[in-house]
Amino acid sequence: MIARDLVASAQLHRGEAETLLATVLDVDRAWLFAHGDEVLAKAAIDRFNELTHARREGEPLAYLLGYCDFWTVRLQVNQHVLIPRRETEHLVEWAIEQIDAGASSVLDMGTGSGAIALSCKASRPAVAVSGLDSSPCALDCARENAIALGLEVEWLLSDWFSALNDRTWPLIIANPPYIAADDPHLVQGDLPAEPASALIGGVSGLESLLHLIQHARDHLTDGGWLLLEHGFDQGAAVRAALQEHQYCSVSTRSDWSGHERLTGGQWRR
Repeated sequence: MIARDLVASAQLHRGEAETLLATVLDVDRAWLFAHGDEVLAKAAIDRFNELTHARREGEPLAYLLGYCDFWTVRLQVNQHVLIPRRETEHLVEWAIEQIDAGASSVLDMGTGSGAIALSCKASRPAVAVSGLDSSPCALDCARENAIALGLEVEWLLSDWFSALNDRTWPLIIANPPYIAADDPHLVQGDLPAEPASALIGGVSGLESLLHLIQHARDHLTDGGWLLLEHGFDQGAAVRAALQEHQYCSVSTRSDWSGHERLTGGQWRR
């Protein structure tokens, strides 16, 4: 079978099929346009069919490829970590603003693949970055990404703040689980294949966010900032919680689609 016909037979979005075939053949997608009539080896066809079947069954494309591009870095991803979303790049942008304003160290809570932590380090190499997660498997993935990218980040195994003792940072950032346990989106798209612990924030979806808001105060330096990603309909609740816990300069930023997506506040001792 030739490449063009194999892509057409995949029963997938053409772009996804081409990406999978290019991965199997270890070529770029442009090669497929120039060599669409090339006859493919049986082993390549069989592997392509395995991958396209898995994709049709709901396996995320990033897991099948083994990587995801985020910010300026390419990250290894697997079933133990959340696939980084484009919206989270806004959190990196805000964090870099705080670094440029004087934050000399950063703690990324619930780091997963290390996407946020490594993006900050790649963009501002002089800053001291720590990434924390409660999953040893997630931290293994983050460490492998740091090695592949040649970036030095401190990785911490902790259930939120439990293992941090009295350590403090001028900037704490997090994209925590914020989906409600009964949210119908959990059975749609790639979400069923991703780790529930990285998605579900409790019965209401706000539980992890509220925990971070309450306890980050003990680990922020005077004037330090807490920056949080949250659901598109959670901005008002997160702002109210930050204000209730005496954070100041509370503000919210929107994502590419105009939805409220990030909220931050400053802690004064």
